[in-house]
Amino acid sequence: MGAIRQCSRSACRNSAVATLTYVYADSTAVLGPLATYAEPHCYDLCEQHASSLTVPRGWEVLRLAMPATPAGPGPDDLLALAHAVREAAAARPTAAEPAPGQRSPHPALEAPAAAEGTRRGHLRVLREPS
Repeated sequence: MGAIRQCSRSACRNSAVATLTYVYADSTAVLGPLATYAEPHCYDLCEQHASSLTVPRGWEVLRLAMPATPAGPGPDDLLALAHAVREAAAARPTAAEPAPGQRSPHPALEAPAAAEGTRRGHLRVLREPS
């Protein structure tokens, strides 16, 4: 996520919690949860300004349900991230052997001797020399 968005009202420095959109054809103002990203024709409002919203005479206000707490990453988000990392690792091309007479693009790295540290999976613990 990016920076915290502020209330669109002038001189208000509070964090925005709701987004206000106008539907001019229906003379309706729609106030709902903070939009995922800032839109040019929408207004982000803090809690105080969202609760005290008034509209012109003859207009309707449609107030959408506001979440009690901000949504954080859920288990589905974490699983999707783990699957994406696995797919990226599986799609990574393996290093091909260079043709005879050609140099390898990167020098081959050799694993340190087993006496230097303990190997666990892809991580290695190195002990400080005593």
